[in-house]
Amino acid sequence: VQLQASGGGLMQAGGSLRLSCAVSGRTLANYVMGWVRQAPGKEREVVASILWSGGNTYYADSVKGRFTISRDNAKSTVYLQMNSLKPEDTAVYYCAADSAVVGGRFAADYAYWGQGTQVTVSS
Repeated sequence: VQLQASGGGLMQAGGSLRLSCAVSGRTLANYVMGWVRQAPGKEREVVASILWSGGNTYYADSVKGRFTISRDNAKSTVYLQMNSLKPEDTAVYYCAADSAVVGGRFAADYAYWGQGTQVTVSS
């Protein structure tokens, strides 16, 4: 599985960004896709995940109500819409994937990783 993330950048607090993750290499049925972030000096945190089949989602408490994860089957792409951004959302964001059986709520669950994309939110 190859994952290509894009869409990061610099944004003022309160603004919005949308991250995209293009997936290739295999069919995604029975996979879980996640967005994982890592801020300087902190551990990786799964902020959102989605089951490719069925669309069930998970959100970390820190982003509930502000971030939305979605997928486009035709484009084999996963998105993370980030609204009401806060300075504490500043991190490198990674898309990740693995078999749905692993759950997907913890960074250690994922075997496949894309390159990170930097999101910086200024106050």
